[in-house]
Amino acid sequence: MRPAQLLTMMDIEFTSTYSGHHTPVMLWGAPGVGKSQMVEQIASRHGVPLVDIRLSQMEPSDLRGIPFRVGEHVEWATPAMLPDLERHGPSGIMFLDEITSAPPSVSAAAYQLILDRRLGEYRVPQGWAIFAAGNRQGDRGVTYTMPAPLANRFSHFEVDVNLDDWVAWAYKFGIDERIIGFLRFRPELLFDFDPAHNPVAFPSPRSWEFAHRALQKFDGSREMLLGSLQACVGPAAGIELSAFVENLDQLPDIDAILRGETVTVPKEVDLQYAVASALVGRAIKSREEADSDQILGHILDFAGRFSQREMGVMLVSDLHRAIGQDIFSIPQFSSWAKVVADVMLFE
Repeated sequence: MRPAQLLTMMDIEFTSTYSGHHTPVMLWGAPGVGKSQMVEQIASRHGVPLVDIRLSQMEPSDLRGIPFRVGEHVEWATPAMLPDLERHGPSGIMFLDEITSAPPSVSAAAYQLILDRRLGEYRVPQGWAIFAAGNRQGDRGVTYTMPAPLANRFSHFEVDVNLDDWVAWAYKFGIDERIIGFLRFRPELLFDFDPAHNPVAFPSPRSWEFAHRALQKFDGSREMLLGSLQACVGPAAGIELSAFVENLDQLPDIDAILRGETVTVPKEVDLQYAVASALVGRAIKSREEADSDQILGHILDFAGRFSQREMGVMLVSDLHRAIGQDIFSIPQFSSWAKVVADVMLFE
């Protein structure tokens, strides 16, 4: 399932805790596809705490708690890491990350906690959702086969990689537009992992975020930048991104486009992707400015000048995902839509 759909599903699963209809969710996926980050986004979106429990780092007794004598009986001290009404609040997310890396003895201790929302005398507060994530056995990670009794306690979803969803996330979180433009140009490099070769560095949604950080740190040094990009996304992808960035000195004047001046669309396809991503990034930054609608209008005018109309559709589609339905109120939108009506894509 693509990330945007999964986020919607997880939103509903979180809110369903109050009605008693919540089912624990297991997210499956290759390394670096954003499983943990999606859970973090749900917690941030609802403003609730996220308790991250790594079963792979525990012994069975760590989850059960420590026994102590009370009179003639033995009681168990609940581990402080488990969600608590007084310490953590009435609602939140208990996240069992890397659950497939936990040895069977530890995962067995979690059976009652996941299905019955209890562990001995401990109870998971009603407003808390239970999410888990892990790699598949073919991903060459440290994984155990999930026991059938544990698997039957979850609803299972596999996380797909989707470029449009990643681009929408990247614009929202300020990822460098040069990386967005590059991946629009080379979409197959968003995720390129071959477990048979067991690479150390490879392209993934997570490692492209690392590449974004490298661009901010080493942009002034060609040699340092190339090495750091290769360290993040692998040798081949790092060289391609470095060459793409170096070629951007031929990019049209973005400020002139935003001012409404007539600017020639570059013939090179890579530069077309680069200018499109740069314009979306500038449109997002201009939303607080008084002339924001005018800037959007000039971008729409430029979108209509692409000889390949699909490129203009991609640009406006990314604008729509980034700023929402406000784009429909811009006067130039209707004119642009008429020009590309036969290639428009509706989601």
